[in-house]
Amino acid sequence: MTRIPNCQGIVLLLLLLFSHIVSITLTLAFSVAVTANNGNTSKPNIIIMLMDDMGWGDLGVFGNPAMETPNLDRMAAEGMIFPNFYTANPLCSPSRAALLTGRLPIRNGFYTSNAHARNAYTPQYIVEGISNTEILLPKMLHKAGYVSKIVGKWHLGHRASFLPLKHGFHEWFGSPNCHFGPFNDLDRPNIPVYDGAQMVGRYYEEFPIDKKTGESNLTQLYLQHALEFINRQAVTGTPFFLYWAPDATHAPVYASRRFLGTSQRGIYGDAVRELDQAVGALLERLHSLDLHSNSLVFFTSDNGAALISGPKGGSNGPFLCGKETTFEGGMREPAIAWWPSHIPPGRVNHQLATVMDLFTTSLVLAGVTPPSSTPLDGIDLTPALLHTRTWDRCICAFVCLDGCFILMTRNSWQEFHQGINFCPAQEVHGVTTHNQTDHTQHPILFHLGRDPGEKYPIR
Repeated sequence: MTRIPNCQGIVLLLLLLFSHIVSITLTLAFSVAVTANNGNTSKPNIIIMLMDDMGWGDLGVFGNPAMETPNLDRMAAEGMIFPNFYTANPLCSPSRAALLTGRLPIRNGFYTSNAHARNAYTPQYIVEGISNTEILLPKMLHKAGYVSKIVGKWHLGHRASFLPLKHGFHEWFGSPNCHFGPFNDLDRPNIPVYDGAQMVGRYYEEFPIDKKTGESNLTQLYLQHALEFINRQAVTGTPFFLYWAPDATHAPVYASRRFLGTSQRGIYGDAVRELDQAVGALLERLHSLDLHSNSLVFFTSDNGAALISGPKGGSNGPFLCGKETTFEGGMREPAIAWWPSHIPPGRVNHQLATVMDLFTTSLVLAGVTPPSSTPLDGIDLTPALLHTRTWDRCICAFVCLDGCFILMTRNSWQEFHQGINFCPAQEVHGVTTHNQTDHTQHPILFHLGRDPGEKYPIR
């Protein structure tokens, strides 16, 4: 892996080349999808479960020694895991924008500007919200008759013109964001909760979070709204897209009363256990309504675990650093795909993949052709999902010359100089040190196969 700071100009040139590659790939993908779905003419339901700041190492199936995620582990046993799955940015808003647009943050406008990482937390300060020129996944799926709902955190703009119902979602229960960033010291920030277009309360008030004990019932509310939506679509027979985005593992970390104190990992582990229970309930509901064989469920996270949260943060397994860094701990995410009778069970697929691929793959499965005027950065994963294939590819800021290298911009220096260490207890001399000259003069090259923890840069 090569990391080249301050390479935005290089990335822009690469995007021009990459756009042509993706357009050719998509043309082939839509013809392949017809073959992949023969024998089943109905459009599959699509459920994307996006966790918040959950790390690669938080799941038992990915090696967490606590083994406190039995439902997710069973989901993996019945489906397929992707150990080489990446986000598009190690921060909340840019990664979510990339997932829902299928486009790199540098294309859709949600990329970090180094201004106290504000783009990650409060995008309205920089771009206000997701642009009306961006076509989001629910709007594309609507062309194929899908009904779409988001449950949980939106984080692509908090003003009315930027909210989910303005961008293709038919229903929403959740909040525009879950906090106002690390430089906002409000103990009880004004976080609204919406049911559709109607504000129905606020975090800490009508939807309480006890910051001392970590008790909150929000995950159970998010689960019930998702279950109710699935029930209604089962009655109508309408294909649906459910974007389930709970925020319990993002500070302030919380769990409902019956999960508090049940984990070996403190309040964060309690939150993970509750989310695991919710995933199990959602999969069980698909089974009970006989929707399981026509529903693709994909579980992943928006970015790596936030190591700066200390004991209230998650685990990135063997990988270096976490959220807010472009090391593997910030970019590589847990990923599980589940689709009984379609995805072979118990498989590990080492295909290199990214959250942007979920956009393209969903369109392929729905039979929707994206507008030719909009360059996409995700590719179709159905050959990997349905036929366990792998192939060489370039993703995000990957450059393929004699081999594949990742170009990423190391930023957040202002936060470092203000005393925030995004890699606590994981410092690697000449790699994670706070001295800017150690990072910006030369690329840093790692062989991830031999050195997944990025501790030994190749000189």
